[in-house]
Amino acid sequence: MSKNIIETFDLTKHYKLKGQNKKIITLNKVNISVKEGEIFGLLGPNGAGKTTMIRILTTLLQPTSGYAVIDGYNILKSPEKAKSKVALMLESDMLYYRITGYDNLKFVSKIYKIPNYKEKIKIMEKEFGLKKWLHQYVSNYSGGMKMKLALFRTLLLNRKILFLDEPTLGLDVKTTSFIVNKLKNIKNTIFLTSHNMNIVEKLCDRIAFINKGNILKIGTKDDLRRYGQQEIKIIVDVFENKKTLKKELEQQNFIKEIIDTKSGFVVSLKKREWYQSLFLILSKYSLQRVKELDLTLEELFLKFIYNNH
Repeated sequence: MSKNIIETFDLTKHYKLKGQNKKIITLNKVNISVKEGEIFGLLGPNGAGKTTMIRILTTLLQPTSGYAVIDGYNILKSPEKAKSKVALMLESDMLYYRITGYDNLKFVSKIYKIPNYKEKIKIMEKEFGLKKWLHQYVSNYSGGMKMKLALFRTLLLNRKILFLDEPTLGLDVKTTSFIVNKLKNIKNTIFLTSHNMNIVEKLCDRIAFINKGNILKIGTKDDLRRYGQQEIKIIVDVFENKKTLKKELEQQNFIKEIIDTKSGFVVSLKKREWYQSLFLILSKYSLQRVKELDLTLEELFLKFIYNNH
């Protein structure tokens, strides 16, 4: 079984407002763990505490209380050792725009003493589609190219843990697809933040919902659906006798709602245990399709926020 490579213990961060006897809590006693090799997503709206969490875990920011352990090193007691295990990508904010892409990579390679960096850059530049642009000023790059260079820089460090803050923010479909596929196929542990539900759903092994500094729920996509999906929605497509079936279903007290579709209806069950009763009725009819509808991550997230409001 994989070990925990990231762990937080009552991690808390708050700020006092200047001139006011009031504090803003950005993280509130957060406890999470991430397995080695896992892609872990922290999902929440703007201002939920996602960037604060990443800044603390990468030792850029001190927590108000609590602590974290990165690959066995306490971020408060051994910050340099913890920092040596991670690479950070804060959108494209860590690039220097007034020098070339190559000089950005060379600069970070010198600082972090990356061996054979010239050969590594040569191999990676083709893969990233930046060969023609590496010797141009970064200020001339498109948003997608800047994000590619930022990821290039992050991977060049060859660290065990990658912290990626909104790695696909504002990108076109092609660049987003490149970044998603690249991240899927590397073996590093990845901790990423996003408010893009689609990206998190495609990439992450496990997801934590965060809002106003509080972790609402953690789990796999299936776990979260089981937690949040009390009401069951089922697509029923019928070959014939649609009106008769609908009339029979309307008489059942375990059905909350029936919505007509072109080829049948969407049936909402009040609870999952009524599945068998529904199928006893459906078995008498000629059906084309019966399929349960999964809630999207966005629907689940909104449901958790509403329930914890």
